[in-house]
Amino acid sequence: MRIAILGATSQIAKDLVMSFSEQGRHELVLFARRPEIVTQWLAIVGLATKYTVNDFSAFGTDEHFDAILNFVGVGNPAQAAAMGASIFDVTLKYDELALSYVRHHPDCRYVFLSSGAAYGTSFDVPVDENTKAVVAINSLMPQDWYAVAKLHAECRHRSLQNLPIVDIRVFNYFSHTQDMSARFLMTDIVRAIQNNTVLKTSADYIVRDFVHPSDFYQLVSKILCSSARNMPVDCYSRMPIDKPKLLAVMHENFELQYEIDEANAGINATGCKSHYFSLNMKAGDFGYAPALSSLDGLLLEVSKVIRQESIVVEKI
Repeated sequence: MRIAILGATSQIAKDLVMSFSEQGRHELVLFARRPEIVTQWLAIVGLATKYTVNDFSAFGTDEHFDAILNFVGVGNPAQAAAMGASIFDVTLKYDELALSYVRHHPDCRYVFLSSGAAYGTSFDVPVDENTKAVVAINSLMPQDWYAVAKLHAECRHRSLQNLPIVDIRVFNYFSHTQDMSARFLMTDIVRAIQNNTVLKTSADYIVRDFVHPSDFYQLVSKILCSSARNMPVDCYSRMPIDKPKLLAVMHENFELQYEIDEANAGINATGCKSHYFSLNMKAGDFGYAPALSSLDGLLLEVSKVIRQESIVVEKI
């Protein structure tokens, strides 16, 4: 397949490119607002001559693509908070770019990276097939804008039932390639391990379901190879993990030091979510069967981060 990847500076997009490169079965064309960043990254990972990189001005309906994967957006809660209401314009602009192409080429698959936040619920319990999206229409807050932007895009996509569009709702994702300065619980944990400092975290009980890059690649591949459909799917691993177990495992395996700090609320750019994961297994309709649990994936990826750090120290 010839695949256009929009938003190739996204870390989850980069991980997917690496997974595609290991299989070597598809031709990828990477598009970004800052193509020089993607070009530099390809050189670093040894793929400098393998893939074409363009800015978005080069993307048009005269090109041939079998699939479009849209990763344009933000993957950092601090960035989401900083973007504010402009996230609506960014999401719409690049979604319309892809939709324009698919309208001209209705056989082209379109995969849109959505978010579990699109449900807009309080996540007091995990969502499932019957969960309704909740939008506080009369009292929208800045932390709602990211979720509403994703929900708005999904509504547009469902209105185009004749086109092969699949929205992948990502809830939690962790990779050793992520920016460890970002403000997520897992990146906070990794920094504490790396710096041998004490992680101060809230007493809030939360449950998360971290999808490993290999399972995300599996899901995308299954969607691209299956019969055309127009529908959303939720990401999930074999099993979620709660915060007490996560902290205990990180302490046992990586000597994480942590303290419960009642005053520490962290950054919640998209709102507080105690059970931010899904029991909606519709992705199985495509043949998706996650190989790893959240715990399996986190142990693999954190080990890679620590190993990379050890190699750097040895070189110094």
